[in-house]
Amino acid sequence: MTTVDTTNGLPALGRLDSVEVRDVWKHEAHTFTPWLLANAEVLGDVLGMELALSAAEHPVGGFSLDLIGIDEATNETVIIENQLERTDHNHLGQLLTYAGGTDPVNVVWIATSFREEHRAALDWLNTRTDENTRFFGIEISAVRIGQSVPAPLMRLVVQPNDWGKRVRASTHDAATSGRNQAYQSFWTMFLAAIQQRQLQWTTSSKGYPQNWYSLPSGMSGVSYACTFGRAGLSSEIFFQHPDPAVNDARFAAAQSKLEPVYPATLSFEPLTGRKGCRIAEYREGDIGNTDGWGDYVEWFIAAQLRLRQAVAAAGGLPSLIS
Repeated sequence: MTTVDTTNGLPALGRLDSVEVRDVWKHEAHTFTPWLLANAEVLGDVLGMELALSAAEHPVGGFSLDLIGIDEATNETVIIENQLERTDHNHLGQLLTYAGGTDPVNVVWIATSFREEHRAALDWLNTRTDENTRFFGIEISAVRIGQSVPAPLMRLVVQPNDWGKRVRASTHDAATSGRNQAYQSFWTMFLAAIQQRQLQWTTSSKGYPQNWYSLPSGMSGVSYACTFGRAGLSSEIFFQHPDPAVNDARFAAAQSKLEPVYPATLSFEPLTGRKGCRIAEYREGDIGNTDGWGDYVEWFIAAQLRLRQAVAAAGGLPSLIS
């Protein structure tokens, strides 16, 4: 209900005031990283991504990347470098070093303000790199109304030339496809069941209009996934490191350790010549069978539990496939 100023009958509105960002994050730049890890949806909304962050201070050689995660809508890797100050050459160098060490699709630099030279550098990278590499610049500030709790304010100041069009186009395409709408409804139902059972697999509650749903593993280049495909329903681990040799080594180690302990039949798919490899359990099913959705949700959850329990029994992901 809108408050009305009784003296003139007009709405009583507060004034939006700026707050020093270092006052919000306790005068230390490092406290911003764990806050962002716990509030990934704030950044995801600005980028137009379903962002899931899986690690802070991710090691890259002898350095530590601030944050790494994935866009759950596309399963693309996202890396983030942040500084609660104006951009500088050191952080630009760090950003490129981390990109070289993780080969991400999306590279995000967050700062309180961008020097024009650094904005131009990101724009240049967006025009010179291929379509599978994107650079974003975001300015972070904080605001409050009166004595309210401060709120973060993020502004996208650098993005690929066609990024806004692509986000809008994907939303439009999804709205025009009945099958995509069915996928979106199903995954929303699936995520609600995950949250209801308090399974800590993802913080997302929004389904996407696609035939798969990726779930973070906590390890770069590896994800859990549930999919609808030609062979039916699939619960899987997908290895997608940019270096095929790393995928091959992880896949071989996982196969040798999971095959003896898994309580059902697993399909081991090296996918030679492609960008990843898969270990999956299958069953019959089709998204068009809406009467079976409840059963499909139960199977996906049960199959993921089997897979994760088998990984834990084999020593967990880091020791299993490192």
